[in-house]
Amino acid sequence: MSSRPLSTPEREAFAAEIGGRNLAPLWDVLADLVTPEPGSACRPALWPWAETRPDAMRAGELITAEEAIRRVLVLENPGMPGQSCITTSLYAGLQLILPGEVAPAHRHTQSALRFVIEGEGAYTAVGGEKTMMCEGDFVITPSWAWHDHGNDSDRPMIWLDGLDIPLLKFLDASFAEIPGEARHALTRPEGDALARFGSGLLPVDHAPGSLASPVFNYPYARTREALETMRRADEWDPCHGLKLKYANPETGDFAMPTIATFMQLLPQGFATASYRSTDASVFTVVEGRGTSRVGEEVFAWGPHDVFVVPSWHSVRHEADDDAVLFSFSDRAIQAKLGLWREDRGNN
Repeated sequence: MSSRPLSTPEREAFAAEIGGRNLAPLWDVLADLVTPEPGSACRPALWPWAETRPDAMRAGELITAEEAIRRVLVLENPGMPGQSCITTSLYAGLQLILPGEVAPAHRHTQSALRFVIEGEGAYTAVGGEKTMMCEGDFVITPSWAWHDHGNDSDRPMIWLDGLDIPLLKFLDASFAEIPGEARHALTRPEGDALARFGSGLLPVDHAPGSLASPVFNYPYARTREALETMRRADEWDPCHGLKLKYANPETGDFAMPTIATFMQLLPQGFATASYRSTDASVFTVVEGRGTSRVGEEVFAWGPHDVFVVPSWHSVRHEADDDAVLFSFSDRAIQAKLGLWREDRGNN
């Protein structure tokens, strides 16, 4: 768009006059509203696990999961302090559940994901079904589904939460309920959803009842096996290595209606080509070490570190050893609206 028109005393007086009638001249702000490229306040950032884990454990000494409802440390983007978001449309946080604790049941219109960073033996219950969680598992809590969490193991459990909270706040579409009991009633046996929908089969008369995937736990063991099997074909994408999306088995679409989720493998020594896209992405390191150049910044990362790549920022990854990265973004909703765009190595 063109630059702002020249300011004159007459134009300034006119703007001040009509401001009293809740009007404003578009020509004064058009250049900021319709930009040639994305101009987000979101900034590249890294949260090292060596720093965030001790902070999460300290939170466990200060407040119980029951009192907090959700004992979470919000990952705040440094470009948007105080806004409780990691990108302009997404929220992220580190949630801690200590042995014997229960995070009480509730439900909300925000869609949520859990990506397990540390521990095993804790569970989440979603919509009447309980699932045990292990490191690397990707778990979905669909919009308006009752859910609670608990830890029956003898070890702390920490996972990364990802929600579309900023998006629903922008749309004024946030609703939530707390039922009063800590655990929501279980109505299906453990493993039911994966058995029904996660084996390339569907019940014969099944009709989709949600925009989210009916599979709500994607175990890391299966995901890792898929990556290792596919690497034998030696078909490496220059920008992504080997990257898979988590899919809804009913539709083939992304597993969540507003959030896209991915797992990728970068073999030792692999350096990606420069890449950028309109969906700001949150990465979590599952295995391995390496570096990522995000715009002009370089992040050295290792297991459990979290970093963010803002919209339309170029990124290059290089793996020091075999590396596995989980990521999520708002690509799912951008694609539905016909807005998603990428640039493969031309920037």
